[in-house]
Amino acid sequence: MAKRRSHGDGTLYWDEDRQRWVGAVTTGYTPAGKRIRRKVTRKTKTEAREKLRELLREASEAAHEDRRYTVADAVDGWLAYGIPGAKEVTIDNYRTLIKRHIRPHLGARKLRDLAAEDVDKWLAERANYVSTRTVRLLHSILNRAVRQAQARDKVRRNVVELCQIPQGQKGRPSKALNLDQAEAVLSASESSPLHAYIVVSLLTGARTEELRPLSWDRVDLDGDPEADPPVLPSMAVWRSVRGDTKTKGSRRTLALPNRCVTALRRQQERLSTPGAPANPHNLVFPTANGTEMDAHNVRREFRKVIKAAGLPPEQWTPRELRHSFVSLLSGSGVPLEDIARLVGHSGTRVTETVYRKEIKPVMVEGATAMDDLFPSDAASS
Repeated sequence: MAKRRSHGDGTLYWDEDRQRWVGAVTTGYTPAGKRIRRKVTRKTKTEAREKLRELLREASEAAHEDRRYTVADAVDGWLAYGIPGAKEVTIDNYRTLIKRHIRPHLGARKLRDLAAEDVDKWLAERANYVSTRTVRLLHSILNRAVRQAQARDKVRRNVVELCQIPQGQKGRPSKALNLDQAEAVLSASESSPLHAYIVVSLLTGARTEELRPLSWDRVDLDGDPEADPPVLPSMAVWRSVRGDTKTKGSRRTLALPNRCVTALRRQQERLSTPGAPANPHNLVFPTANGTEMDAHNVRREFRKVIKAAGLPPEQWTPRELRHSFVSLLSGSGVPLEDIARLVGHSGTRVTETVYRKEIKPVMVEGATAMDDLFPSDAASS
């Protein structure tokens, strides 16, 4: 008489109709109480027994999954513990994406019940509204959150890794101000707290993430006119909101056009007047609370200036001051190789020139060209 299998070891039997050995294991019950069974069939008893053992191992692993753990729990846990050392602005960006795109659509889903098809449908639906870059970022956030949950035995497998990233919407193409528009923006910014920021951004081409953490110890408004050759006023672009600049090639020192020097002196006076907010970090462009500006601070004030300049504010962003710098220099005949150096590119697609990884001497080409385009009041008088 065949030995009876122990409780929990599943069932192994011969199916006469199919002429196959069948292994079966109970994996759970439906809400109605009906038993859920998984079966395997093989030609030999040994093969069927080995496959049954695999089913039992999978069932045992699944039993340790947290049945109440949701997708929302996974992303919350990842935000709290999965990205140590990330800057608060980065975490805020992730938190916003989760709030807008993950929680409303997948948040209540039990993580153990999340299927690859669910993720595919979600990504395809999001791709109708956001750019491809954002779709990739959403996939990355969910993937990393589920991977962390998997490492903590909250779920057995990560189905997000099985999903392809669809093509999202095309981003709005960047634009550049022409000379008349640039003059209008500079004039409109005169009464704005963002005036010096706009002048420096437009006339040096520095990235917005490079200007926001800029401190006064990186700015030389005097230079050394008695030196041979004379040393112009300059700005050391050696940091960004990330800590380091975007690339090693982005670490550069730029001569300041006269109009930038004038605007920065006014900014210095404004920050040092009695009653001005404290500036503990010695920032060139602090908020009213003395903290570092974030992208939202800059965008809000910049749109006010754009509107005052007679341009549609919804169609322009602060980063397009940098594009305008490149366009205006190119239109003035400055070689693209020099422009690439000034904006901190390792090269350009047009010239395919490799950036020369040097910090000094101070790069004066941009300041010279911008002084010609935008003469300061002192120079014109």
